[in-house]
Amino acid sequence: MESNEQPSKIPFGTNKEVIDRFKNLQQKNIDVAPIFKNIIAKNTTGLSKGITLVESTQKGHRLKAQQLIEQCLPYANNSIRIGITGVPGVGKSTFIEALGTLLIQKGKKVAVLAVDPSSTISGGSILGDKTRMESLVRSPNAFIRPSPSGSSLGGVAQKTRESIILCEAAGFDIIIIETVGVGQSETAVHGMVDFFLLLKLAGAGDELQGIKRGIIEMADAIVINKADGDNLMRAREAKNQFRKALHLYPLTESNWFPEVLTSSALEGIGIENTWNMILKYLDITSKNGFFEQNRVQQNKFWLLQTIEEQLKDSFYNHPAIKEALNEQIKNILQNKTTPFAAATYLLSLSKGNIK
Repeated sequence: MESNEQPSKIPFGTNKEVIDRFKNLQQKNIDVAPIFKNIIAKNTTGLSKGITLVESTQKGHRLKAQQLIEQCLPYANNSIRIGITGVPGVGKSTFIEALGTLLIQKGKKVAVLAVDPSSTISGGSILGDKTRMESLVRSPNAFIRPSPSGSSLGGVAQKTRESIILCEAAGFDIIIIETVGVGQSETAVHGMVDFFLLLKLAGAGDELQGIKRGIIEMADAIVINKADGDNLMRAREAKNQFRKALHLYPLTESNWFPEVLTSSALEGIGIENTWNMILKYLDITSKNGFFEQNRVQQNKFWLLQTIEEQLKDSFYNHPAIKEALNEQIKNILQNKTTPFAAATYLLSLSKGNIK
């Protein structure tokens, strides 16, 4: 029996040609106007589409994303940005859910930008923060966006800062950025938030390690999490240790002396105290002018960071450099040159090739 179905139209060409053709078609069909309208109308679906556009690495998408960001800028810079970091297992997701729930009860709209570490082997990410924040994700006043860290510095998604602008334009009062808790992610997040919170565990052997790593110098507060049950006494001891250690550090430009608190995110203990502490910090830094000064300095930092990223992209994506790089790698493997000599050659070559 003959089928009446018409065969689907399959475009001719190689797989790469077909993919490129659909990519170009996709780029042409993107209309920024409805995405922008949905964002300022506080539509979370539109916000998700906007962040997806911002995170895209396709060249055509980047131009569209830039247009969207520029349109959203007048509606941004009206939130409180909080960075939360800590080693894996410290309870960041549980703590953020407890804090976010408290803020929503106080009438706030909360956006969580959580960066999941990407595998260096497969490039994949679990993106499981929505699963870990089951209660918060159900609230209409919450927006949780897990993003793969990719190859960006310290596991912080390269486009996180641009996503903050979109979230602010969508009317979110509090933006919480969760780091992967490894590498240099703390430094990157510190450069995009108003308040930087370090979560620690008692009895995990990392009390003095935290001091040695220098994270305390960046932290506006330290919260010893999981301070419950048999761990309560150890948490109190750790709190005293950190308080003593903080006296070794000079007062920061903000004239704020970092506080140390304990909490049990699972039982909801210490969350209200943490928020009150953040409000106290914001009051002090707003009155002495540090809050605005800090944001200006952050803009300067991200200007330089963006220039570095674009220079790096221009370098590695230039056809002449790609070809020369492969050749130099072969020479290194055959012991015909050194990494330093190869780098010097490629950089000198780039001066004449990268326009």
